Amino acid sequence: MELEGKHIAILLEQLYEDPEFWYPYYRFLEAGAKVTVVAPEAKEYKSKHGYPARADLAAADAKAADYDAVIIPGGYSPDHMRRSKELVDFLKQSFEQDRVIAAICHGPWMLASIGAAKGRKLTAFHSIKDDLLNAGAQFVDEEVVRDGKVITSRTPQDLPAFCKEVIAALKG
Repeated sequence: MELEGKHIAILLEQLYEDPEFWYPYYRFLEAGAKVTVVAPEAKEYKSKHGYPARADLAAADAKAADYDAVIIPGGYSPDHMRRSKELVDFLKQSFEQDRVIAAICHGPWMLASIGAAKGRKLTAFHSIKDDLLNAGAQFVDEEVVRDGKVITSRTPQDLPAFCKEVIAALKG
């Protein structure tokens, strides 16, 4: 199993993009990782299309040191994630502890919120390009971008490359 012994947090909030949450969730389980869903509260959240997902752990109870990576799905959920001080703090601590941070679609908004976009080469859904540029990022339109331990992608079509790059980063 490629990721045996690794622990991955996937962030969750309302209006998440279904494939950007579920594809990594199952792909990393399949690879042998322990996957924990972290959200503002340990409750059920609905996707953009109404599909439910349940958070295992409230962000206030999550400790960055317990995880090897944090995945940030897109959709409209990152706009809601940014409103949770506890979720932002968890991500910031994970970044400061040099964990793999992977964001897709609108997920890189969270990188801007924690100050991790500045000076980094990133990609994302095209509508947040200006936000990332204003946060000091170098924006590129590519399938997947890895800048150190920060990995970004644009859309659900990029998920195979996105997950492959996360696995490569976790394998070292």
